[in-house]
Amino acid sequence: MAAEQSMELHEAYPMTGGDGLYSYVNNSSGQKAVIDSAKELVKRAIVEKLDKEILCSFKTFRIADLGCSVGPNTYFAVQNILEALESKYQQCHQIPEFQVFYSDHSANDFNLLFTSLPQNRNYYAAGVPGSFYGRLFPEASLHFVHCSYAIQWLSGAPKELMDKSSPAWNKSRIHYANSGDEVVRAYKAQYHKDIEQFLQARAQEIVCGGLMVLIFPGVPNGTHHSQSLPSMILELLGSCLMDMARKGIVSEEKVDTLNIPIYGMSPQELKEAVEGNGRFSIEIMEDLPLMIHDHAVSGGQSKIDTQAFVCHMRAGLEGLFKNHFGERILDVLFESYRNKIEENSSIFMSGKAVNSFVLLKRKLSTSKLAS
Repeated sequence: MAAEQSMELHEAYPMTGGDGLYSYVNNSSGQKAVIDSAKELVKRAIVEKLDKEILCSFKTFRIADLGCSVGPNTYFAVQNILEALESKYQQCHQIPEFQVFYSDHSANDFNLLFTSLPQNRNYYAAGVPGSFYGRLFPEASLHFVHCSYAIQWLSGAPKELMDKSSPAWNKSRIHYANSGDEVVRAYKAQYHKDIEQFLQARAQEIVCGGLMVLIFPGVPNGTHHSQSLPSMILELLGSCLMDMARKGIVSEEKVDTLNIPIYGMSPQELKEAVEGNGRFSIEIMEDLPLMIHDHAVSGGQSKIDTQAFVCHMRAGLEGLFKNHFGERILDVLFESYRNKIEENSSIFMSGKAVNSFVLLKRKLSTSKLAS
């Protein structure tokens, strides 16, 4: 039954593969900086929150990185985990063998991922294709799960956004920054459905007492969607498409039917989802530095490298736009986007955003656990 559930189809637009100019490999230094900033929290999580019984009871310790993409960031994240584990394992008589599962959609560039694996790695590596909104692993088989900059992606855009008869029809927009309340509610509903499926699947896969680290970009608690920096950034991209529609480069109908399946959740929203699920305890919840490209953003800093930022966005979104509009518009679209970002760089100071680090621990028992 679990295998059948894991085969449910979800929209899949992985990061741009290969090692070209707009590849994720060459345009993900911002994500790397976030992983680096979380290193001490990961160490603290393992040292303080991982029970000795978990450490010393298994001959093989299994780690999964969900939404791993193509590297090299996933390798750094895994190495941070292993360094902390090896230090912690001094409490045991012997260090176990480590097995690391790299998981992403089946369309991910796994060839590049595995050809660039660290040669001196001290673990066994395996790939697990599929959406993390369903089961990916056998019951109680994982001891530590890591997921960075991935759960902001929904399983798909809400269907009602493309229904002309629906009050949530999102005409002329590709996201929800300045859309009506019905559009925002549709995105929220999709998020709530997805995060519950995510937590339900992980609760079945992670051993009791096991840990899960979630790192995600979102918005501070209480932020109105119109003030969200992630939404403002996507709204500018949507305005580029509407400019192209007015010039006849793309059809307006095509723009109407594109909705980017990204939701900027707040830490409070995730907390409520975890509490509603009932199978994990929240052990750590802290903010990480907000990174634009690979620089921390603080009061007074407004200058960014617009070309680097646009390449970063293209590495993440190119597959989605290519699938919807075709490849021929990509260069024009992202050149227009670069100009828009330069003209509206003030949004990086006025828009609200936060990077969150959350450590969850699989409860030993819960009345909500269902078979």
